[in-house]
Amino acid sequence: MERYLSIINSITDEVKKVVVGKDDIVDKVMMAILAGGHILIDDIPGVGKTTLAIAFSKAMSLKQNRIQFTPDVMPADITGFSMYNSKTGEFEYKPGAVMCNLFLADEINRTSSKTQSALLEVMEERHVSVDGQAYSVPNPFIVMATQNPVGSIGTQMLPESQLDRFAICISMGYPDIKNEVLLMKNRQNKAPLNSVKAIIRSEDLRTLQNITEQIYIDDAVLTYIATIADRTRKHPFVELGISPRGSLMVAKMAKASAFMNGRNYVIPKDVQRVFADVSGHRMILNSKAKLNDATMETVIAYILQSVAVPKIA
Repeated sequence: MERYLSIINSITDEVKKVVVGKDDIVDKVMMAILAGGHILIDDIPGVGKTTLAIAFSKAMSLKQNRIQFTPDVMPADITGFSMYNSKTGEFEYKPGAVMCNLFLADEINRTSSKTQSALLEVMEERHVSVDGQAYSVPNPFIVMATQNPVGSIGTQMLPESQLDRFAICISMGYPDIKNEVLLMKNRQNKAPLNSVKAIIRSEDLRTLQNITEQIYIDDAVLTYIATIADRTRKHPFVELGISPRGSLMVAKMAKASAFMNGRNYVIPKDVQRVFADVSGHRMILNSKAKLNDATMETVIAYILQSVAVPKIA
C-alpha cells in the first residue's frame, strides 16, 4: 500500500508543478481517475482547466486527444467514421478523437446536443458504434470535459443523462494573489508543462484502479451512502435527487479517498469528503429552494448533517 501511495503522491506532485494553489482540486481529479470515472470542470475560461488535463496525461503517460467544442463539431469527429477503400473494396473505420486514454472535451456546452450525446455511449459503455460495428476505446479511458458557466455566450445546458455520466463536477476558481504572482513568474521564460515528468505508464494506472476497486467498504458505510442518497430524493427543496449510478460513484470515490489517505478500508469521512462533488451536478433544486434562498451547497450540507454517522469498528 505504501509503495502505491508514494506513486500516487508523485503523480499529483508533478501536476501541482503547473496547477498552482489548487491542491484540493488536483487530489479530487486523482480520486476520480482512480475510481475510473469521468471529470467535468465547470468554470470560467482561463483558470487552468486544459493545463490540468494535459499535466495529468503527461504524468501518467496517457495518450491524450483534445477537441475544442464549437457549434460545427460533428458526432463523427468524436466517434470516427467509415470510409470506402477502393483498393480493398471495403469500408474501413477511421478512428475518432475518443480513441485515446484521456479525452479532453473543451467547452463541451458550446456544441450541439447531437454532438454532446455522441459522448454518452462511449463514456458509459467504453466503446463507440459506427455503422453497426462496435469499437472499444483504449483502457484506461477517461473523459475530462470543461464547460463554461450556464449563461455564458454561446452555451447550452447539458442534459441530465449526460451530467450523470460524470463522476464529479468541480470548479477551479480564481487563484489568490500570492499564487497568481507565482503563476506569472513561472511563465516568464519557460513552459511549465515541459517540466512535468512521466511517473507511470498507462498500464500502471490500470493496476492502481484495480487496487482501488479492492478497497474494503463495510455494509454500514454502504447503508450510510444509500440513506444520504434517499434523503436527496425526499428533501423538500430537491426536484431531482441522485440516481443509483450516483450512489455507486459515491462508493467508488470513497474508496479512492481511502486509498489516497493510506487506508485499505472506507470510513464515513471518505463519503463526506466526496459527496458534494459527486452529487451536486446530479441534483436539481425546485422553486421552494429559490424562495428560501437555499443553494446546492447548503442543501447538501444539511442532508449530510441530518444522517447519523455509523461507527466503524
